[in-house]
Amino acid sequence: MLSYNDLVDQAVRASALGWDFSWSRGRTIGGEPSWSYTERASALLPTTRRLLDMDTGGGEILAFLSPLPRRTVAMEGWQPNVAVAAERLRPMNVPVLAGTADRIPAREGAFDLVLNRHGALDAAEAARVLTEGGRLLTQQVGSRNDLELNLALGAPPSTDPKSWTLAVAEERFRECGLHVLDAREEMIDCAFQDIGAVVFHLRAVSWQVPDFDHDRYEKPLRALHERIRSEGAFTVRHHRFLIEAELRRARTVIGR
Repeated sequence: MLSYNDLVDQAVRASALGWDFSWSRGRTIGGEPSWSYTERASALLPTTRRLLDMDTGGGEILAFLSPLPRRTVAMEGWQPNVAVAAERLRPMNVPVLAGTADRIPAREGAFDLVLNRHGALDAAEAARVLTEGGRLLTQQVGSRNDLELNLALGAPPSTDPKSWTLAVAEERFRECGLHVLDAREEMIDCAFQDIGAVVFHLRAVSWQVPDFDHDRYEKPLRALHERIRSEGAFTVRHHRFLIEAELRRARTVIGR
């Protein structure tokens, strides 16, 4: 068995660019919801002419969904990932725009379908760029996500655990004219098999513990390492919800 220092060193040297978690494959078990986001997204593509993929990361999921509509645009809010996504999506002729959830660089009604997997989401802004009858499919990370990690490290939750749930999102969708067609929410067990997987995860998902640094949190990380060696794994609960919605703008009724 590798030492604490060896495992952490491996995790620190691993690339955390894009949205690629292949490094930790086999070091984590579980964590996937009962639905398949990619299957749901693929089912919507045949009738889509204009597609926007928000917070595309390194373009990994969008590339997996290929073939794509001819008019497909990706958007990414973290600058280091823009170049990663652009390189991956260039062979598919998909431009990658720098933009954020609250300021999408597109005109009103520009897209038939907006996809968003684990990205920031401003419901009003997403609705603005959708055409009438357009669809929004999103899988979100809820605010109760992986709180066991925060507890183990002695780090406070980065947000109110009640602030981003399916119920909260549905209400915001309705306010923006987005009619919810399907909505699901789950808490899913995910087991980390070694401390390296924990460190890699916290580097990649930087908002879980915003001030995370393996040196700063060495003492609780070492304690967690010993716990994993003793118990075989450290289990957290992923908070995920999925919503598929259709834009139905309120129509003005002309009086008789």
